[in-house]
Amino acid sequence: MKKIVTVLGARPQFIKAAMVSRELAGEESLQEIIIHTGQHFDTEMSEIFFREMDIPSPAYNLGVSGGTHGTMTGRMMMELEPILIKEKPGLLLLYGDTNSTLAGALVARKLNIPIAHVEAGLRNFDMRIPEDVNRILTDRVSALLFCPTNVAIENLKKEGFESFPCSIIKTGDLMFDAVVHYAQLLSSKQHTSQIKKPQKYILCTIHRALNTEPPGIFETFEALNSIAGSEKIIFPIHPRTKKALLQNHIELHPNIVSLPPQGYLDMVDLLKDCSSVITDSGGLQKEAYALKKKSLLLMSYTPWEELVENQFSVVTGIEKKAILKQWEELQTLMPDFNIQLYGIGNTGKCILKEIKSFLFSQ
Repeated sequence: MKKIVTVLGARPQFIKAAMVSRELAGEESLQEIIIHTGQHFDTEMSEIFFREMDIPSPAYNLGVSGGTHGTMTGRMMMELEPILIKEKPGLLLLYGDTNSTLAGALVARKLNIPIAHVEAGLRNFDMRIPEDVNRILTDRVSALLFCPTNVAIENLKKEGFESFPCSIIKTGDLMFDAVVHYAQLLSSKQHTSQIKKPQKYILCTIHRALNTEPPGIFETFEALNSIAGSEKIIFPIHPRTKKALLQNHIELHPNIVSLPPQGYLDMVDLLKDCSSVITDSGGLQKEAYALKKKSLLLMSYTPWEELVENQFSVVTGIEKKAILKQWEELQTLMPDFNIQLYGIGNTGKCILKEIKSFLFSQ
């Protein structure tokens, strides 16, 4: 039996892992061991996703959260190293672009454990964004680069990855697969949300440093309050964002309904019934497309370029005037939601096939 260790730490990774772990669980020749770093540690940001999405319970929970990027990553590396030495996996499976991803990549590479990176090749082309640094470094030391789009593959080619000892594989996108799968579950009434929703509303999430630290936080929330003057906004609020609003004495418009962080199924339920989305999450930007909703991304660039090119989404600089201008632009767009950008829903099966091929050819 071949052993795979999966490192998870944050909400988007739990969602992606659910689609692959389901496939791995059906393989008698493979054993998956999950390590939860603790980057998202509370019930709303972590436990509820394992429970709702039937992700196998972590074999290890490191409890590492908080602190600076360097401190968090270093502590994770210290905790991960003895576990990987003990388990001796044939492959380390990593998702996305968090500090948990980078910590796992660095430790595994030093131990000569092959790495598979899901969502390889995505770029914001802005090294001020920690996630971009994490993606680039993780890609560079990975053996299997699972790319969701042609754009991601082209990014890797431009960076010279065809000359590196790795395999570049187009798989489709796990988060697209997940949101479609769980929206169907909601339609079958297997989950009932307790959230009282207005008849029409915008769904909003904000968590990135550019939008939660001065001066961006003032520009972003002045624009959001202005938009709320004409339409209700449901705002599941990230703990970092809640703290930042209090510290900067920012009050929200009465039409902005703040909620605690939501479980995945409740977020899908909110998404499927909203009129549109305002977010700084590339994941939610993509999930909006999957459920045929237009989105305003509170970033000047997105790794999901195809969403902007095909008019499903609009990006913006973080100034009040720019945000409001791009919001108005979004209202005029009439994209064709029949365009298939992220595969046909078999990404988990594709990743499983490539993992098996790699492990059993060693």
